[in-house]
Amino acid sequence: MKAVYAGTFDPVTNGHLDIIGRASRMYDHLYVTIFDNPDKKTLFTLEERMDLLRKVTSQYNNVSVDYSDDLAVEYAKDKDAFVLVRGLRATMDFEYELQLAFCNYYLDDSIEMVFLMTRPSQSYISSSSVKEIALHHHSVKGLVSPEVEEALKMKFDE
Repeated sequence: MKAVYAGTFDPVTNGHLDIIGRASRMYDHLYVTIFDNPDKKTLFTLEERMDLLRKVTSQYNNVSVDYSDDLAVEYAKDKDAFVLVRGLRATMDFEYELQLAFCNYYLDDSIEMVFLMTRPSQSYISSSSVKEIALHHHSVKGLVSPEVEEALKMKFDE
């Protein structure tokens, strides 16, 4: 069975990597797919985000990194994937994800939503908080992979 883990991944965090690792064990193939959110201003270009995702997921033989400007349910159906994986950190995430799930079911009720609870040690990590910490030249070690940590340093030293 195939699944899709969709996100902006700006940047990919250790919380994302935890979900990727766990979902890769649950499904035969996992598409980690960048979908741009028009409400978010990204720090990294699409190419940079794809490159970082490829680097940090290279140990998984059943994970592909991709990009789409389709709706996630359309993308999933195109890939013969009938599961959308989502990570949940807190109550705030749940309300947003529930609304998203209802919209996705409205669009295509053959696509299932699977929610993975973030591990407590990762529950406070968000891409936004990582960028804020890095912007002020504080260490993000432990929040992101070394590759992402280096990419953030380079961005904010420019």
